[in-house]
Amino acid sequence: MSFNSLHFILFFPIVTILYYAFPHRFRWLLLLVASCYFYMVWIPKYILVLFFLILVDYAAALLIERTEERTRKMFLVASLVSNILILAVFKYFNFLNDNLTALLSLFDIRNPVHSLDIILPLGLSFHTFQSMSYTIEVYRGNTPAERHLGRYALYVMFFPQLVAGPIERATHLLPQFRQQFFFEYERVTDGLKLMTWGFAKKVVIADTLAIFVQQVFSNPTQYPGVPIMMAMVFFTFQVYCDFSGYSDIAIGAAKVLGFTLMKNFDRPFHAESIAEFWRRWHISLSTWFRDYLYIPMGGNRGSKLRQSLNIMVVFAIVGLWHGADWRFINFGLFHGLCIVTSLWTVTIRKHITDITGLNRLPAFQKGLRICLTFSLVCVGSIIFRAFTVSDMYYMVTHVFSGVGEFFLNITDMHALETNLLLDGRFREFMVAVCSIALLLGVQAQQGRGSVREMIATKSPLIRWGVYYIAIMFILAYGKLDAETAQEFVYFQF
Repeated sequence: MSFNSLHFILFFPIVTILYYAFPHRFRWLLLLVASCYFYMVWIPKYILVLFFLILVDYAAALLIERTEERTRKMFLVASLVSNILILAVFKYFNFLNDNLTALLSLFDIRNPVHSLDIILPLGLSFHTFQSMSYTIEVYRGNTPAERHLGRYALYVMFFPQLVAGPIERATHLLPQFRQQFFFEYERVTDGLKLMTWGFAKKVVIADTLAIFVQQVFSNPTQYPGVPIMMAMVFFTFQVYCDFSGYSDIAIGAAKVLGFTLMKNFDRPFHAESIAEFWRRWHISLSTWFRDYLYIPMGGNRGSKLRQSLNIMVVFAIVGLWHGADWRFINFGLFHGLCIVTSLWTVTIRKHITDITGLNRLPAFQKGLRICLTFSLVCVGSIIFRAFTVSDMYYMVTHVFSGVGEFFLNITDMHALETNLLLDGRFREFMVAVCSIALLLGVQAQQGRGSVREMIATKSPLIRWGVYYIAIMFILAYGKLDAETAQEFVYFQF
């Protein structure tokens, strides 16, 4: 089930009403049944994959807790291997097999293994990572093994964050399923406000931007620099609004029910470096890789060369996590290379700022770093989104072609419409541009404090006026019908 569907608009209020009507001891069962239904709306039989992983990890955690060190490690490995194998079969088998076929063909050898005709289960990467974090935390002694199979199943399948996160830790989410939450007006309305903001980011901003992004990326060699630059920037905001919009709806929906999910985005376009960008972007994933891969590999310990190697390995896997395609691996390696380059050029950059006097202009220097980081993120977006290596190369090398001519003819409305891909879409273009401006304005305010709390201090007339405008904004400009609605980008991961 998708959040931006009529199905969910009917499903969520019904579940919420029943949740608060049920006695506390039965609420876990209601949420588990609702979560199963939420998942089975897509392809029902794939819930068996979830059940298998739940049983394996539930049993493994109990055995880890009860046995001695050597055996404990064996059960942990068995759990991790089970999760990774499921992920490998459904998500990576065909990718690995196709690459093996290409390699063998160089030696005129035929690969006897055929590709599998299977569909990737919805959100598989998310709930396998959540399951693996559970058994790792039990092994480390940070959380006790959950005895209640139903509550553990709910931890893996909790519908607000089942498909695209945030990837929750057992230490944070599991204890909440034992708590009794009462209906609290302020908490429920805060959750609904956050959901509304998430819907606005998704159906208005992301889905409108998708129109222009798809047009360029589907055939990039037909366009000069300005449309490429526009598509590059628009796609960066599209992915952010799409994914952070999902996270806002998930966190808001959980909050309506009384649960607290971790913050998944923290104004990433205000980052002053790629390393900081990843501390602000998809926080549940970046901290997962930090805690369970980067630090165990050695992290920042050891030589600068070893640290650089750790970073590159982690980001190659981050890229592969996003999808079974070389463009995703290249995307990860690009971000890793940016961080490694920053690591090795600290002294040089400090010397340059001293010579140029930028160190005496901290605000300007900060703005420069933010602009440079955003530019690198946009280049990474091309690598992420381009269908082929040749398309990616063309877009990167032609991003500035014809820009001077564009500004010389900026008063020519026909040339302007052609370059901006308006083609009768002036309304959508203005919605996209104004929405991005609104988004940046809201985030600027968020840097000074919560926007929701600020609105809550205003008079009822102003508060309800803002809520009314927000809802009308979604209804008027959102892509809500079956033809224009877009699936969430991260559903494919």
